[in-house]
Parts: sequence; C-alpha cells; structure tokens
Amino acid sequence: MAITNVSKINDDREVNINRAAIEHRATWMGLIYDEARKAGLDAEAICRRAIKRCGNMHGDNYRAACLDPENVEDFRKAFLPKLGLDTFEMEVTDCDRDNLKIDFHYCALVNAWKKLGFDDDTCATLCDIAMDGDRGIAESMGLTLDLDDTIAKGCLTCRLHFHK
Repeated sequence: MAITNVSKINDDREVNINRAAIEHRATWMGLIYDEARKAGLDAEAICRRAIKRCGNMHGDNYRAACLDPENVEDFRKAFLPKLGLDTFEMEVTDCDRDNLKIDFHYCALVNAWKKLGFDDDTCATLCDIAMDGDRGIAESMGLTLDLDDTIAKGCLTCRLHFHK
C-alpha cells in the first residue's frame, strides 16, 4: 500500500485557505490520537466517539438546511458547496432522491498526516476515524454511508455512497 495524494487544483486562494484549515484540524486530530495512544489510552475509541458526535451535530445542521430532508438531492445541495467540492476535488458520480455517490480525488487530512510523518497504516486508521464524522452526518440525515475506497488505504480516490 502506497498513498498517492496529489492535488490538481493548486492556484485557487479560497481552496488553499480551506485546505490549510482542514490540515490544521487534521494535525490536531493526529497529534491528539498519537499522544493518547502513548499515554496508554484507547485513543481510537475516544477519537471515534468525539468525531461521531461532531458529525451528528453537522448532520443535524444539514438536515435543517434541507427543504426536503428525505430527498438525498437536497442533502447534496447542503453538504456539497462549490468550495468543498474543489477543496477535496470531488466528483459527484451519481445523485438521485435515494443515493449520493462521490469520488474524492484529493484529501487535505491525509496530506497533514503524511507531513507529520505518520506511516501509511496510521494514516488509514486516522482516515477511518475521521470518516466517523461523515458516518455521523449520514446517521443524522437518516442515511447509510458506505465507504468503498480511500486515498489513505492506497486507492486513487475516496468513494463515498450515502443512501437510504
């Protein structure tokens, strides 16, 4: 497994600012995880619970922003503004009333963890923990999230499928 995570959008000021903020958040997450683990705590369980709570809070906000929270197309509008799409170089591959499929072609979180020197296995663990935020969003929206591929596992994209 070798992580390949190369951005193609590099000259957009707002995207770069957003990526820097996301990398900063990922740096905190990675260092908290590492320090908790070194202290003999169950770092993974602690981080998962906290990040899922955060995802549930965001999911509640997305749900409130939807004209019809039962329509996944409305969720897409709330969840995927242009800046977010560009930041993660996302491609929506399918969207209808019951499904939203997204491919992420770049991940600022993985970029931060690699800068910290974490090995690929630790990056994959941190990625899956971070995805508990998205799982929490899905849960609050009454959806299921399938995570088919991730950049942190050495795949070319992260493939997310939100569905009823």
